[in-house]
Amino acid sequence: MAETVLSFVLAQLSTFLLEEGRLLGGLRREVQFIMDELEQMRAFLREAEAKEEHAQPTLQQWIKQVRDAAYDTEDILDEFVARFARHRATGFYGSVRRIFSSIKNLRARHRVSSEIQSIKSRIEDIAVAHQRYQSEYGISAQASNSLSAVNDTTWRYSRDDALLVEEAKLVGIDQPKKHLISELLKGDDYQLKVVSVVGMGGLGKTTLVKKVHEDPEVRRHFPVRAWVTVSETCDFQFLLKDLIRQLHKEGKKPVPQSIESMTTTELKKIVKDFLQQAGRYAIVFDDVWDVEFWNTIKFALPESSRGNRVILTTRKADVAYASCIESRRFVYRMEPLSTEDSRTLFCSKIFDGGNCPDHLMNVAEGILDKCEGLPLAILAISGLLASKDVNRIDEWEMVRRSLGGELEGTGKLDRIRKILSLSYGDLPWHLKTCLLYTSIYPEDCKIGCSDLINLWIAERFVEWREGMNIEDVAWGYFSELVSRSLIQVTGVFYEGLPDYCRIHDLLREIIISKSREQNMVTVTTGQPTTWPSEKVRRLVVHSSSSNNTQHHQQRRSCCFDHLRSFITVGSMSPLLSETLLSEISRSSKLLKVLYFHGQETQEEIPNEIFNLFHLKHLDLSGTRVERVPKAIGKLQHLEFLDLGDTGVRELPMEILKLQKLRFLKVYQQVDSSDDDYGYHGFKAPSNMGGLLALEILHSIDASSGSTIIKEIGKLSQLRELYITKLRREDGKELCSSLANLTSLRELSVASIGKGDDHEMIDLNHPSLSSSSSSFLQSLRMLILYGRLEKMPQWVARLHGLIRIDLNWSKLRGEEDPLESLQHLPNLGEINFCGSYQGEGLCFKTGGFVKLKRLELRRMEGLRWMRVEEGALPRLHQLYLDLLPLLEELPMGIQHLSHLQELYLYEMSSEMIEKVENQKEESEDYTRIAHIPEIVIGCYTEDGEWRERQLWEKKKKKT
Repeated sequence: MAETVLSFVLAQLSTFLLEEGRLLGGLRREVQFIMDELEQMRAFLREAEAKEEHAQPTLQQWIKQVRDAAYDTEDILDEFVARFARHRATGFYGSVRRIFSSIKNLRARHRVSSEIQSIKSRIEDIAVAHQRYQSEYGISAQASNSLSAVNDTTWRYSRDDALLVEEAKLVGIDQPKKHLISELLKGDDYQLKVVSVVGMGGLGKTTLVKKVHEDPEVRRHFPVRAWVTVSETCDFQFLLKDLIRQLHKEGKKPVPQSIESMTTTELKKIVKDFLQQAGRYAIVFDDVWDVEFWNTIKFALPESSRGNRVILTTRKADVAYASCIESRRFVYRMEPLSTEDSRTLFCSKIFDGGNCPDHLMNVAEGILDKCEGLPLAILAISGLLASKDVNRIDEWEMVRRSLGGELEGTGKLDRIRKILSLSYGDLPWHLKTCLLYTSIYPEDCKIGCSDLINLWIAERFVEWREGMNIEDVAWGYFSELVSRSLIQVTGVFYEGLPDYCRIHDLLREIIISKSREQNMVTVTTGQPTTWPSEKVRRLVVHSSSSNNTQHHQQRRSCCFDHLRSFITVGSMSPLLSETLLSEISRSSKLLKVLYFHGQETQEEIPNEIFNLFHLKHLDLSGTRVERVPKAIGKLQHLEFLDLGDTGVRELPMEILKLQKLRFLKVYQQVDSSDDDYGYHGFKAPSNMGGLLALEILHSIDASSGSTIIKEIGKLSQLRELYITKLRREDGKELCSSLANLTSLRELSVASIGKGDDHEMIDLNHPSLSSSSSSFLQSLRMLILYGRLEKMPQWVARLHGLIRIDLNWSKLRGEEDPLESLQHLPNLGEINFCGSYQGEGLCFKTGGFVKLKRLELRRMEGLRWMRVEEGALPRLHQLYLDLLPLLEELPMGIQHLSHLQELYLYEMSSEMIEKVENQKEESEDYTRIAHIPEIVIGCYTEDGEWRERQLWEKKKKKT
């Protein structure tokens, strides 16, 4: 991990020399020397850290010295910039200020010079030790290969354990096994078919595929079979030789002696020639880590016409899909065990298949919750518990409480740690940094994906790439971690854009351990005894309700001089919130990230914040702040400002000085109890178009007239735009401005008013109807709050649109909103709220081919719905909410063969009665029998919301 830290810091120093190097003067050469020495140590560090667990304390101490020296170099240079980069004024007065500043800071410059010389001296000493350790531990090709071979051998033995598990001891495997066998034996004998099984480490992919591979029916169907374990550190020649030996053994033929001296190309030809002459074959490549492996091995696998099969297991989705591109694609995503199967596996190991005793039930459930259906974890932990006295509940409680510590050690849970750590070890350094950063979130936290990637950007974890937006690069990082099964997406904002995510509990324990080792993130609670006394770089405070006085006394021992980030998760006590924010703002001159979301006691922005020269990310959303002082203009490096859900309704003219500002959110819900009514925005300075770096703008109040609408057209980098209180007469001007926004992905426009009182929105103007308008190609989400005389004509040409929300549109019966939407090729989600005054809606054959989610609510005149056969072929979720005159389920609902969830919220009593009284033999029942989950919801007389499931069947794989 020191190698990861070093790579990160070297990238920052390189950027520093490029952007601020001229400030250094004669010190530039010294900084370059430090960088060069650290760069030379980086390759050795990668090898040294692989041996760190078993290394001598002196090597471990050396690794720590390198890491600390890298951090300290970054600190000194940031302090230097904070002091000397402020005074860049021009003109006569600017010259006087610079002269005065130079005299005033002469002593400070000398101090910085001394500190850099001190770092250089430390680096020279570290370099001497580097030479000694290099000869002692070695980084030669031979040593490197030897280490890889040892790791590979260990991993092979670990995987062999999975191959020896008896089928009788497995649970939850029957259905997946039948499914895979069916895919293998299915017809289509004219093309090689690849079946990929993908999932996180420890889910049992190897075990499942082994049982499929050894199934008698599979053995009969495929007379030639082989099993090849690939692993992370794959010797391709060794692998090919192993495959040749297996194939010749299967075919009862002697293995060619000459393979030991053959090249890779010759070995591949041997494999290909053998398979072309053999019968139907099935080959397993277990634990594939790299797309390139498949791109290389596939040339040794002949197509033939015998219905040959390849099965591949991997942790990485990109590998799974890449291997299937040229064959009939079938990717099976391995799921965790169900709660019931987890309990069965747990008890079979400890109680020989019997039930868990009542007195251990609660603690057993707590342990299983930690395992989250991961078979490897359940088996390992139950093996540990099998040695405990079942009459001693305290011993079981101790295991449950110390699971994190057990994973850090070398005890019986060491195998879980190694397997989960393999996925971490395979990451490039920038993804390691991003993954470790997730340790800022507490257990079972609902992590906002946008929050996470914006924090990555602010922390400078995300590298700029030529021709790419920095946010797109960050989403690419996120997608890669999801693809590698290290982050789990739990909710989407709209199709294709993750909204919430989480980390598996056991993986999280490993991440926390590695993060703590590297002093990357210091996590504490409001408990006074948990406050750190050493210097910290990133401080994260989780919510607690301990004594305020103790907080005040304890905080004095903390050192915030090196702090780069201050993040709160959950609400802190009022006194802690106020005093801590004030002290950190005053003493943390290097602070780049201040994330104070949800601290409701905060009513003002402390003045000290405006002296934080390096501040890039300021999140005060969810606080009670009502005013932004003019001093905001001092934050020259600010890129991110979130004042969402606060009382701020206007920004000062000084906001225009923030020329790096990329993200600006200032809004407040119109009705905090009902989000159907949208947001209040903020009044902006009249020349808002000067903030040319803006990409996210949410929500700007347009009630002041056409001037601000024209200014919006100058913000050519905008990707998300939310406008409130648009006047009808400004619609034409808005269309002209939107035509200039060639990168816009999300657009929300709200007219003046609330609900039924909304003013008319007029967006039917030729400036947006031009076929050459890039706006029409780039838009992915459209939200309109307000009355429409008719749907804007250009909506029907938004071929990239994925989601549309129409709120309070009040379209007349003759203006069917479905007409202009039904043939949009990528539309995946529709939300209508008070959008249509007609009596009926008809979804026609061939329409809405990609729609997965449909929500209809608050349409008081709607009496009927009809779904023609062939319409909505992919609909998964249907929400019907507050439709008082709709007394029947949609006609043709039986045609929605992929419908997974039907929600009926506050519907008429007649409809609910008909749905609840279905009898299995009735025609009405057969119309909805295929829907796995039907939920009914309403408010009780006491105003309490209640939901109940009519039924919940096992959902189909879609």
